[in-house]
Amino acid sequence: MESFIIEGGHPLKGTITPQGAKNEALQVICATLLTTEPVRIKNIPDILDVNNLIKLLADIGVKVTRNSRNDYTFQSDELKLDYLDSIEFVKKCSALRGSVLMIGPLLGRFGKATVAKPGGDKIGRRRLDTHFLGFKNLGARFVKDEERDVFQIKAKQLNGCYMLLDEASVTGTANIIMAAVLAKGTTTIYNAACEPYLQQLCKLLNSMGAKITGIGSNLLTIEGVETLHGADHTILPDMIEVGSFIGMGAMIGDGIRIKNVSLKNLGIIPDAFRRLGVKIEVEGDDLFIPKQEHYVVDSFIDGTIMTLADAPWPGLTPDLLSVLLVVATQARGTVLIHQKMFESRLFFTDKLIDMGAQIILCDPHRAVVVGHDRNITLRAGRMTSPDIRAGIALLIAAMSANGTSRIANIAQIDRGYEDIEHRLNSLGACIKRVDD
Repeated sequence: MESFIIEGGHPLKGTITPQGAKNEALQVICATLLTTEPVRIKNIPDILDVNNLIKLLADIGVKVTRNSRNDYTFQSDELKLDYLDSIEFVKKCSALRGSVLMIGPLLGRFGKATVAKPGGDKIGRRRLDTHFLGFKNLGARFVKDEERDVFQIKAKQLNGCYMLLDEASVTGTANIIMAAVLAKGTTTIYNAACEPYLQQLCKLLNSMGAKITGIGSNLLTIEGVETLHGADHTILPDMIEVGSFIGMGAMIGDGIRIKNVSLKNLGIIPDAFRRLGVKIEVEGDDLFIPKQEHYVVDSFIDGTIMTLADAPWPGLTPDLLSVLLVVATQARGTVLIHQKMFESRLFFTDKLIDMGAQIILCDPHRAVVVGHDRNITLRAGRMTSPDIRAGIALLIAAMSANGTSRIANIAQIDRGYEDIEHRLNSLGACIKRVDD
């Protein structure tokens, strides 16, 4: 297991470019299973979760060509269908949450898929009911394999239908779309997720020959086609990494420029930071975060305490609440962070409290942060990264703290952030990776 050793107090200055979006990469890479022809995908982030998914595809027979570090071609013309039923495959799927996105394309193209309980962040219950209900609506049936503790999903023919999703699940919507593009007839999905990465998946599928309308809305119509063909696709910048860099610019920045952020696809992320008083200057498709001695939390028009809460797109992504919480620790003012979707994601706040932050954890979903207004600097500490987003939040806290901190279990951070220590060190940070 590896750790980061962080010497705090070094201001960050310079220019940084966000990696390709992790969540989009997981979706579009799985979409390559829907055709026998080559699909080229550019701007793929070189991170643990994505690399493990690529290895898993190679294991089942996908021909993977690495054109460059972030540029791959996938061809799924000779898959090992027997391997998909093996215990080894099930075990690998159980260790990688992104593997759940293979179910839709495998079911759509081959009429069967194996479902294992997926791995990933330990951030509370992340149910798959929406996926299963969608597949069932399309005509799939489920058979429990008691021996391996998995479900077999099978369908002789998927048939399009109208469905109202029980929640606007991003991965659930993506999976249902990928199953439906090859189904017979027309599928209408209401209460569909509509975030930019899902829009990107739909655009890729359309470029492969699918017929999807309503992209960008919560009402999608999918006219099934016989086959799909190859295509080229470029992944968007990662909005969560952009938000993480905004947080770093506020906490420990001496002027940070974030290049090529795809501003139109950031939604209300910049405004969420502005509500904490963070200055963000827009220059073309770049964001510039100037050095700020103080940033003051807004209040609502009626004078009540500022609340930042997650919501389905175009609401605030839950993946950035950890970063916003850390930024709030040095603001002037008080803010309520309300994490609605995952009941364990705020438990990392005990580490911030140990570092001197003023945080009241009200319950598993809510935390009140009373900002120090930089009058009290966080102190260094020893901590462990429980998940990707808490890990980056703790890294931001450590970079702003007095003294030297240690963060263990940084494989969690590697799952979502490419070469993060090298990129931040180039801005002036002092982060070392050590092997425990």
